[in-house]
Amino acid sequence: MNKKPKICIGLSGGVDSSVAAWLLKEQGCDVFALFMQNWHDTTGTLHGECEWEEDRAVAEMVARKIGIPFHFVDLSDEYRQRVVDYMFSEYEKGRTPNPDVLCNREIKFDAFWKAAQELGADYVATGHYCRKDSFTTPDGRTVYRILAGSDPNKDQSYFLCQLSQEQLATALFPIGDITKPEVRRIAREAGLPSADKKDSQGICFVGKVDLPVFLQQKLKSREGDIIEIPHSFYESLPEPRTLEEMAEPVRYRREDGKVIGKHIGAQYYTIGQRKGLGIGGHAESCFLIANDIEKNLIFVGEGDSHPGLWRRALRIRPEEIHWIRPDLTLASGETLRCQVRIRYRQPLQDAVLHRHDDGMYILFDQPQRGITPGQFAVWYADDGEMLGSGVIDQ
Repeated sequence: MNKKPKICIGLSGGVDSSVAAWLLKEQGCDVFALFMQNWHDTTGTLHGECEWEEDRAVAEMVARKIGIPFHFVDLSDEYRQRVVDYMFSEYEKGRTPNPDVLCNREIKFDAFWKAAQELGADYVATGHYCRKDSFTTPDGRTVYRILAGSDPNKDQSYFLCQLSQEQLATALFPIGDITKPEVRRIAREAGLPSADKKDSQGICFVGKVDLPVFLQQKLKSREGDIIEIPHSFYESLPEPRTLEEMAEPVRYRREDGKVIGKHIGAQYYTIGQRKGLGIGGHAESCFLIANDIEKNLIFVGEGDSHPGLWRRALRIRPEEIHWIRPDLTLASGETLRCQVRIRYRQPLQDAVLHRHDDGMYILFDQPQRGITPGQFAVWYADDGEMLGSGVIDQ
């Protein structure tokens, strides 16, 4: 008689992972829960000191209610080294990282998976809203696919854009084909203690933070000038003609605009940011369009239609290109029409991938607002399959 595969559910105390655990148990799976603590420091956090302890208590109650074993693992050292230190490094360079993507690649489907294996797990399940399937190639290899979740309002495939075939082979997403309202309904009917718990916000496992205060743990504040770039500045710029020119952001100088305020450090701000700039006296809101870390300057433009906010193309360095489907990798000179998003929850945008020797260029059918270095550009097929991703260089 074949032994049932053992499934570890990453139980966070939230409703999504709780229902994922309940569904696995209802299906007759051999399932156990593992709660991970990834953060101790409360510097800059906005929810008090014991949030993770409350989450653990709820997770333990959920496991007891469902009737599955509960375990705990502290991965805070790995999380600091592999996610938070990366965050600090990227902000220091004037880029805006996505720690949730890194957390999935480096922690949930790596360090956490290894801890689950030590407890006998054959698979690891999470409460992500995405779907997985597979097919077999003519030579007998199994190829795994990630598809967008069935709930368009909660699709979380973007956050899994850096997973590999090896990681997908042992990953399960039990709630990927149901909607959030249905998840809440199941939780209430099952009497799960997390049924009405609010969704977590902010940085994965850190929580909602005051970003400048959080970053000041390692990146010192340094006052600098805010330079406003007028719309008229762009009238003298030549129209970009090549793909490389379209992907190249405008490099601003102090003399291109006028000083309209002070900031606390160029590394604390991100492209497209509107809040927290402390700028008044304008008919429309001002948005950050560029920062110069070396000179400690930030550049802003008035209005959402400001030319500095919009661009048709971006570039990804060769070493930052990641194919979830390695069998679809583009060679230099090849192109692929697909759909792309450059931030979570952004509607998919029609675009063409262009593979060059110096990286991957993405040319959008329509100009994109706030292309942000450090964020992930993710490309999808027409059927919702996520094919690959890369860190935006420029």
